[in-house]
Amino acid sequence: MTVTAGTPIELVEGVYATLPDRVAAGRTRFGRPLTLTEKILLNHLGNPDEPIERGGTYNDFHPDRVAMQDATAQMALLQFMTAGLPTTAVPSTVHCDHLISAKVGAKIDLGVAIDTNREVYDFLRSVSAKYGIGFWGPGSGIIHQVVLENYAFPGGMMIGTDSHTPNAGGLGMVAIGVGGADAVDVMTGFPFNVRWPKVIGVKLTGSLSGWSSPKDVILEVARVLTVEGGTGAIVEYFGPGADSISATGKATICNMGAEIGATCSLFGYDHNMAMYLKSTGREAIADAADKVAADLRPDDGALYDQIVEIDLDQLKPLINGPHSPDRANRVGAQVGAEAAANGWPLEISSALIGSCTNSSYEDITRAASIARQAAARGLKVKTELLVTPGSEQTRATIERDGLIADLEAIGATVLANACGPCIGQWDRPASANGVPNTIVNSFNRNFPKRNDGSANTLSFVTSPDTVVALALAGRLDFDPTTDTITAPDGSEVTLEAPVGEVLPAQGYDPGQNTFTAPPADGSGVQVDVSPTSDRLQLLEPFPAWDGNDYLGLPVLMKAKGKCTTDHISAAGKWLTYRGHLENISGNLFLGAVNAFNDAVGEGKDFRDGSIDTYPNLAKKYSEAGVRWVAIGDRNYGEGSSREHAAMEPRFRGGVVIITRSFARIHETNLKKQGLVPLTFADPDTYELIGEDDRINVLDLPPVPGTNVRCQIVKPDGTTIDFEGKHTFSDEQVEWFKAGSALNVVRKKVAEGKA
Repeated sequence: MTVTAGTPIELVEGVYATLPDRVAAGRTRFGRPLTLTEKILLNHLGNPDEPIERGGTYNDFHPDRVAMQDATAQMALLQFMTAGLPTTAVPSTVHCDHLISAKVGAKIDLGVAIDTNREVYDFLRSVSAKYGIGFWGPGSGIIHQVVLENYAFPGGMMIGTDSHTPNAGGLGMVAIGVGGADAVDVMTGFPFNVRWPKVIGVKLTGSLSGWSSPKDVILEVARVLTVEGGTGAIVEYFGPGADSISATGKATICNMGAEIGATCSLFGYDHNMAMYLKSTGREAIADAADKVAADLRPDDGALYDQIVEIDLDQLKPLINGPHSPDRANRVGAQVGAEAAANGWPLEISSALIGSCTNSSYEDITRAASIARQAAARGLKVKTELLVTPGSEQTRATIERDGLIADLEAIGATVLANACGPCIGQWDRPASANGVPNTIVNSFNRNFPKRNDGSANTLSFVTSPDTVVALALAGRLDFDPTTDTITAPDGSEVTLEAPVGEVLPAQGYDPGQNTFTAPPADGSGVQVDVSPTSDRLQLLEPFPAWDGNDYLGLPVLMKAKGKCTTDHISAAGKWLTYRGHLENISGNLFLGAVNAFNDAVGEGKDFRDGSIDTYPNLAKKYSEAGVRWVAIGDRNYGEGSSREHAAMEPRFRGGVVIITRSFARIHETNLKKQGLVPLTFADPDTYELIGEDDRINVLDLPPVPGTNVRCQIVKPDGTTIDFEGKHTFSDEQVEWFKAGSALNVVRKKVAEGKA
């Protein structure tokens, strides 16, 4: 397989060759017009004759490619190495974007990262070369921006080991965030198995203007649907307003669909996508898409499970937060009133532009247009302003076009082309976050501790345009549409609405070449993992199920309220150990709030009543051969796709997780690793579980379509029966019985069935 820095036209033409016939067959099969989601899924379906039920059946798909970021690629490729194959079965890439910490500025921070992470980068570079994987080195940019610029194409399907993989929906692609085990399935030639999604339609009318931006569209959708509203569904944007938004603006909207739990989001193919493809050197793909354009858009009269309508003419700038990305406020007086009512600091301690959500050329031009106005009147930012370009191509282009200089003129600092503060890679001094403080950013998530590891930091998400305006004003309650800023000469400055350039007039400057294609034959490449390394550790298969029910499971942890993957397996400094399962298990549940006493990251040892941290307790139980259960609240595991949040409990002896509800990716990750994720048939059962109770999980293995019988065993021996709902398919039951999905794959490869 030839791996290049871009999607070969032959691959695209192969996808389009089957599209018209499969779409026509789908219309006949369902007896109605089709959504774009259905068209793409039907064209990638493993068996066109298998049963299909929205929100019901599990189906096999064959994605066109796999993308992995460096933090998750380590564990994914450590798993792939155990499969026994000489190369990946589909085009795959690794992108080094997560391990670069923001502290000083782009050049120094990148140099420090290369030195600090040399062992990991060398591993990823060599394992990529050995197995035919394209390698994007540190400094190349954020995975999702690089994918949009090089690999995404209308009507395609991909999976990526990052929850914001749906960014590629901005080019009309079904792009789904998954755990590493799903990626391993596809890289070994097995299908991607997922429940056929429901389809939520978002009808857009009107057009954006003034201070309103694509970011405000998804902030409004998050307000309407909440962080759980998209679970089990693909969100499909349609209507005349959809066609008015640029391709990168569409990507922003699709990217943050992860925050409402959506499987992914996408837009239909249009002129804006064609122009972006051509501007990024993919004229051949645009020409091919034009020939099947009708099948790259939803049919008139397509059937949606739910429709949300947004008039872009009426949409006003929003700022969502803190603590949850669906906590929506209007900029200005409304967020100011909320701040006063809740005691949030109005003074902004830091303002940040970038992340995979908002770091395109268009985003930076809009931000720079405000900076130029400010500089002309002698204004400077009243707080630090940190800017992250989305890719090396974007960085080189905005530098050439003077946009970096525009931002630096008002006091901005440009960071490396990486995720940085968005994912907690922000080396921020205690003097800044040691006390309650407010930050504003154009990122996607604002969970406590997400950006700088401090619970004192209140994070608000908004558009890049609004971030610059708030940085100039220095206050959270500033409304750029009506308020003024006092200039050094005493005059009052009214900021004009931002003006952006969708595409660079001089074309994109590719910048430095940071891509390494694998050799034609990688069989001679040596991949070394030192047995004494504290960052990389070869994996041992998890043991198969022993055939017995789970009886007398102690409750290691009962979480109160929000328990995201950041709470289960924190990022920040723990990114260092993403390739070492034993070491990273030292962060297990450190952010979880104990429902019994509100303590964070610690609980009681059921054997002697002593208090210890959750990771220490889990380690002690594991070493003593004690299996355990964890209890969660609503939307347990929302956030990142990181499978470490599932592998760590499994590694330390966890066997069952019971919650009021799960986030989609995390529930799948748990099943992939051989755990049993259950939801309470009666959510109020959560309240009945005490600190000293034991849990029985009976009649295993789970039977598809039938609840699992469970019991709470009280300290006095009395029992409370309850039922646990589950989403296991027949195939997924085999994962459980084998000990993990990877064990099933490994066995099939050994039998020559790959």
